Amino acid sequence: MTELWVERTGTRRYTGRSSRGAEVLIGSVDVEGVFTPGELLKIALAACSGMSSDQPLARRLGDDYDARIDVSGDADRDNEVYPALAETLRIDLSGLTEAEAARVHTVVARAIDSVCTVGRTLKAGTEITFEIADGRD
Repeated sequence: MTELWVERTGTRRYTGRSSRGAEVLIGSVDVEGVFTPGELLKIALAACSGMSSDQPLARRLGDDYDARIDVSGDADRDNEVYPALAETLRIDLSGLTEAEAARVHTVVARAIDSVCTVGRTLKAGTEITFEIADGRD
């Protein structure tokens, strides 16, 4: 199993790491060159939707199809939550008939609803536990 952690690298600045060697820079919105945690949440959702729809789209559009998934959603700062997130998959379906394009819409939505773990988790909610290991244990 891949281990994940963040290390503090400065004031409100962290580096997220994985045991597979990946890194991502994380910080507050006023720090250049980093993603905020909320932005990473949105990117994780969009990436999961893209990966979930990759095979159905490749079967219909070819392995080299271009896709972009825009994701947005403003935070409710009074409650510190994202009450709604919106995704838009941008792909070229101009080479398909209307019926084929409609089928792509159905198949992609079904694939994302079925296997996008991030989206499914956000929709269902999840239990989060937190503890502090203070070094005296």
